[in-house]
Amino acid sequence: MRWLARLPAALAPRWLTHSIRNKLLAMALLPLLVVLPLLVGALLIWGNAAYDRLLITKVRSDLAVARGYFEQVLSEVGSGTHAVAASHALYQPLQRRDLPAVQALLARESRRLGFDFINLYQLDGRLITADWLPSATPSTEMRTPAHGAGAIHARVSTDQANLARLEPAELLALAPHLAPRIHIPLIPTRSAIPTTRNVEDRALVMLATTPVRGADGNIVALLRGGVLLNQNLPFIDHINRIVYPEGSLPFGSHGTATLFMDDVRITTNVRLFQDERAIGTRVSQAVREAVLTHGETWLDRAFVVNDWYVSAYEPLLDAAGERTGMLYVGYLEEPFRYVKYGMLALIVGIFLVVMVLAALFSLRWARSIFRPLEQMNLTMQRVEDGDTGARVGLVTARDEIGALAGHLDELLDVIDEKTRALQRWAEELDAKVVERTQELAQSNASLQQAQQQLVKSEKLAAIGQLTASVAHEINNPIAVIQGNLDLMRETLGAQATPVKAELTLLDQQVERMRLIVTQLLQYARPTEYAGYVEAMDVNQTLENSLVLVAHLLARTRIDVERDLLATARAGVNRQELQQVVINLMINAIQAMPEGGRLRLRTRNREDGKTGVLLEISDSGPGLSERVKERLFRPFFTTKNDGNGLGLWISVGLVERYGGSIEGLNRRELGEAADGAVFRVWLLTEPLVPQDGPTGPMEARRA
Repeated sequence: MRWLARLPAALAPRWLTHSIRNKLLAMALLPLLVVLPLLVGALLIWGNAAYDRLLITKVRSDLAVARGYFEQVLSEVGSGTHAVAASHALYQPLQRRDLPAVQALLARESRRLGFDFINLYQLDGRLITADWLPSATPSTEMRTPAHGAGAIHARVSTDQANLARLEPAELLALAPHLAPRIHIPLIPTRSAIPTTRNVEDRALVMLATTPVRGADGNIVALLRGGVLLNQNLPFIDHINRIVYPEGSLPFGSHGTATLFMDDVRITTNVRLFQDERAIGTRVSQAVREAVLTHGETWLDRAFVVNDWYVSAYEPLLDAAGERTGMLYVGYLEEPFRYVKYGMLALIVGIFLVVMVLAALFSLRWARSIFRPLEQMNLTMQRVEDGDTGARVGLVTARDEIGALAGHLDELLDVIDEKTRALQRWAEELDAKVVERTQELAQSNASLQQAQQQLVKSEKLAAIGQLTASVAHEINNPIAVIQGNLDLMRETLGAQATPVKAELTLLDQQVERMRLIVTQLLQYARPTEYAGYVEAMDVNQTLENSLVLVAHLLARTRIDVERDLLATARAGVNRQELQQVVINLMINAIQAMPEGGRLRLRTRNREDGKTGVLLEISDSGPGLSERVKERLFRPFFTTKNDGNGLGLWISVGLVERYGGSIEGLNRRELGEAADGAVFRVWLLTEPLVPQDGPTGPMEARRA
């Protein structure tokens, strides 16, 4: 079962598992070469997204400012028209039918309010007078109805100003003097939707119609005022100054604003060339579909005429709620893009410098750990190859590893000294045997046979004495090594985690030396020494064994149920108990190929003896009577790939320490579920023979 303990190492690359240098370097550099780059990548992605969100948040607020001003102007058109219509200054000349005075008043108010036209109509739609007329007709005459005036009156609210998209004839009926401003040649624009039109001659107007009332409160006329947005450069420049005042954009960026009728720029401060505005260019198809077709607000980067801008578009609605155009604000993206890339490059550079410095520092400290361990490993290999004079030598480390290297040299010195003494005593013994053999050479055959037996007994006695002496001397440095290892763990605490595997390897080698000493003593006194025995915590042994069979559990749908209540300890050899437990766990797992429940249970013994009861049960088919009868016989198995020795060996190991194993069905114990249960009875103190195999027994701890 030892290969189970090595399974995690078998899954790792050979270059990593066979060198402590590579392990320490991997532990030191893995966080730097893998974790830190991942953190840098995540930071770059987050920083890029966060920076873009800041730009979008900025342009969203810019759009809100532009929209507020636009709505304010629209409101002023309505309130200004209403103020003129309700003024006493208009009522008096209108009452007198003094059209020149009315026209002069409309002209003054149009200039004061910044309107492009103010027209006065009769209730039937005939034009009375306007601010743009060169002269007024006599008061006894009324002008003929303006072309399209009735249609305009029918679809424009008389309470407030609204946007209106007018055909050329409709605008000319309102203000013929504005005809040059509505003629906008279309300029081919990249990414715009294809069109066969060459000229945009419609008008986008802020239009308000307000009734004029007489002294009796009845409506006597209609006053219509408006502002034409086509090529209205002062209006769009004022929006741009409000949204992007001087110095509001850093890094040399500049802001722009635009009004669209449908997808055509009718007034803008975006430049087509250095001094030519991009009036007549069109918006891209993607923006048109999002804003005009779906009514969404566009907040993203967009290609505007000849460069990329962080842009915001929103639809403009007429009185009927139809989308007639768009309001746009945005600022040049290129300076911000350079700043963003510079910041990201600075972050990457800082992380690279930190990684290099941390890697150098980690390598320096890792070298102080693996170099002494490599020297000790090389020394052990040389000793195994027959170089008994090999030593670790001077180690610069002054920590526990350096102390461990010194103790290893002391141990090798003791072993070498005892080995030479053993060889010397063996030579002396051989010389005595030869001498005595020569003295008895003339004895008869029976004496020769007795002499040979005596020689053999003396050799065994001498070897036993020497072996016991060597074992006693070796146990002392072993204890020193083990004590320093424990002190090292206690001193380092959490800092010992990077070399935990190496310290565990040293523990295993110390345990190996103990087992070698045990085998020597067992050879010297085979009837008195059963093995290296510990007071075992069976609960911990079960937990450790679960780790070793975890790969088998991972392939199945088996749940593990723990019921570990034992408080007494078992006197048994640790490796042998673990071998028994793992063997029983594997049998239980193999009995549940389709999944089930593995139950681990421990209790203190209640049969009058001091010890522990350990149970391992499964939810498989259970044990038949035929299987139970032959369960612990050698070479009996129910599996095609088994050898039938697992349970037989387990029984022998447990009985060596005065324990026993029995296999039952769970129903025999009063349970309602199917399955088998194996019960292992152990004593707190092992029983080993003292006067031979059948003599009295006594508790003995090795």
